[in-house]
Amino acid sequence: MGRAFEYRKATKLKRWGNMARTFTRIGKQIAIAVKAGGPDADNNPHLRAIIQNAKAENMPKDNIERAIKNAMGKDQRDYKEMTYEGYGPHGIAIFVETATDNTTRTVANVRSVFNKYGGTLGTSGSLDFMFSHKSVFTITKKEGMSADDLILELIDLGADEDYDEDDETITIYAGFQDFNNIQTYFEDNGYEIQSSDITRIPVDLKDGLTAEQRETIDKMVEKLEDDEDVQNVYTNMKPVEE
Repeated sequence: MGRAFEYRKATKLKRWGNMARTFTRIGKQIAIAVKAGGPDADNNPHLRAIIQNAKAENMPKDNIERAIKNAMGKDQRDYKEMTYEGYGPHGIAIFVETATDNTTRTVANVRSVFNKYGGTLGTSGSLDFMFSHKSVFTITKKEGMSADDLILELIDLGADEDYDEDDETITIYAGFQDFNNIQTYFEDNGYEIQSSDITRIPVDLKDGLTAEQRETIDKMVEKLEDDEDVQNVYTNMKPVEE
C-alpha cells in the first residue's frame, strides 16, 4: 500500500492548491452532508469529518458555521454528486468527481475539456475496475501502541490489512462504505484523527510517459479542476519520484 500512499501524497497538493476554490468545494461538501444527515455534527459522522478537514485546510470557523447554516436555508441549492470518467491523451485514465446543481452544465464542461485534449469521455462505471474507492484515515500514534494490533481490531470494521506508518502517524485504508464505522471507532477510543478522506486510488499506475506528455496530462487535470463543479480529479499516471 506504500505506492498508494505516495500517489495520494503527490496528488493532494495539486487538488487543493487554490484556497478560495478549496473553501467553495468544502462548502458544497457541507451542504450535501447536512442534507443527508442533518446539521448536528455530533450525530452526523460525515459532517464531522468534513469539518475536521476544513479546519486542516485553515477554513475559518465562521465560514464553516455559515456553510452549515446556509445548508439548512430554503434557498440552498440542491447539489448532486456525479462522477465522470474516461481516457485522456496517451491512454491515461481520468476519474472526475463533481458536486453540481446543474448536471447539464457540468457534463458539457467536462466533455469539453476531454475533447480539447483529445480524450474520450466514457460511460458511468467504465473505469470502476481501474480505481479502488477507499476511506483513508491518518491518525496520531499513541505511546506504546502496536499498529498490527490496531489493524486486527479494525479488520472487522472493514479496514484493509495493509497500512502506512512513520514515526508519528499511521494511515489506515478501508472500503469507502466503511468510513463511518472506522471514524466512530477512532473517536470512541480517543485517537487523534489528523485527516480523513474518501478517495480513489489507481489499481495500476501508468509509467513511461515523456516530460511533454506528462505536462499535457497535468494541464488537462488543471483545466478540469478549474471548473467550480469539480471536487476531485484522479488519474492513473505514475507520480514523478523525487
